[in-house]
Amino acid sequence: MSKAIGMVEFTSIARGIYAADQMVKISDVEIVTAGSVCPGKYIAIVQGDVAAVQDSVGIGERMAEEYLVDSIVIPNVSPLVFPAITGATMPERIQALGIMESFSLATMVIAADAILKAAELEPLELRLGTGLGGKSFFTFTGDVAAVQTGVEAGVAVCEEKGLLVNAEVIPSPSDRLVSSLF
Repeated sequence: MSKAIGMVEFTSIARGIYAADQMVKISDVEIVTAGSVCPGKYIAIVQGDVAAVQDSVGIGERMAEEYLVDSIVIPNVSPLVFPAITGATMPERIQALGIMESFSLATMVIAADAILKAAELEPLELRLGTGLGGKSFFTFTGDVAAVQTGVEAGVAVCEEKGLLVNAEVIPSPSDRLVSSLF
C-alpha cells in the first residue's frame, strides 16, 4: 500500500508527458494517472513511499521549467484517494452526498485527503479538470453528520488557498440523481 501521493501540473501537454516519463524512470514510483486535462494542461500523479514521491515530484518540477503550474506531495495520504481518482468506487448505498468544487486540481486532491480523514466517508469520484474548464470536484458519501464534517474540512483547505468554488451537502439524494453520478 502506498504511503504518499504526488502531483505535478503542467501548462504544456508535450512537456508534461516528457516530465512524467522522467518522474517514473528516475524514482521508484507508480503512475496513478497521467494525461491531458482542461484547459489544455497535463497532470502526472504518482504514488509510492514518501521519499520516492518527493524525489519524483522534484524531478517533475525541474523538468517542467516554465510550464509548471503547481505541484503537491501528500505523505500518509488516505488510501481512499486512489480509487476516487481512477473512478473505481461504487459504494453499496449512497446516504448523504457531499460535493466540493475548486478552481485548482492540486487543491482538490489535498481537500479530498482532508475530507476522507475527517470522518467515516466513502469517496465517489475525484474529477480533476477533465471536461471542467480546469476546475475539479470531489463527491463522497456517508451519514449526514460525517458528510457535513467532511465538507467543513474540505472548505477549510480550499478557503485557505482562496480556491473554493462551492460546497454542498444533500442529506437524502434522490435515487434518480444518484444513478446519474456514475
